[in-house]
This record gives sequence, C-alpha cells and structure tokens, in this order.
Amino acid sequence: MDNTIATTYASVVDNQDQALVHLFFHCCLEDDRFTEPEMEDLSAKLVLLGISPKMNIKEELIGYRHYKPSITDEQVYIQYLFGLIKPVNELALYSYCVELVIDDPFLDAREEALLATIAEELELEKEEAATINRLTAQRRAVEIQKIF
Repeated sequence: MDNTIATTYASVVDNQDQALVHLFFHCCLEDDRFTEPEMEDLSAKLVLLGISPKMNIKEELIGYRHYKPSITDEQVYIQYLFGLIKPVNELALYSYCVELVIDDPFLDAREEALLATIAEELELEKEEAATINRLTAQRRAVEIQKIF
C-alpha cells in the first residue's frame, strides 16, 4: 500500500472502531447523499455493535467528509480500513455494508462497484456476495411491502 495514502487516512482513522464507522460512512455516502433513513439505520447499527458511545459520530463524519475527496483509489482505501478492522466474520461485515448501500433507493454503478470491491477485499466468492445481495434486497422488499 502507498504510504502517502495510508498517512492521509491514518491522520483521521487509526483504530478498529473508527475504521468500521468510516467504512459504514463510505457505504452510505458513496453516492454523496445521506438520507434520514440511512442515518437512522447507520446509528442503529453503531448502537447494536456498541460503537456509538465510544466516539463522537458527528466529528467522525466531519473527518470523513474532509478526506473523502482525496480517496483516489477506493480499493487502497478499503484495504487500509480492513487492515485496521481485521475482519473475522467477513460475511457479516459484508452484509452490513450491503444493508447500508441498499438503504438508499437510488442504487447506482458506483455503489455496485463499491460492494464488488468490498467483497473482493474480504475474499468472498462471487456466489456468496450475490446471495447476500439478493437476501438483503429481498428482506428490504419484505420490510417495505409487508409480504413474503
């Protein structure tokens, strides 16, 4: 990994909890929109994972937005975050990312590319990633439509 790039991110993100929060921000803000439902879903996940009380989420969001324009190689950025997160439950982590991306009703090519990059860095098989994507989309449809 390019040390200059790592230094840029390391000035803001230097521990596992921060890396997870910034990964989740990146999933929500890949399209540069942060809707109220996305914020609520993100907040709920952070509370569930016990991260919310440990840090000031608003300050983390400001830090993320400050360096986001400098992310020139998304794969290198994801590698840096995963280096801090050290995922051991890669399917679960990927499913959280998919949920955050799918929360936005305007899924675009950038978000699909982000999920592909995350799956690749987590060394998921294409079938595994496709199953999680499909499962998450169907669960979201059931939640919205209230039918199975």
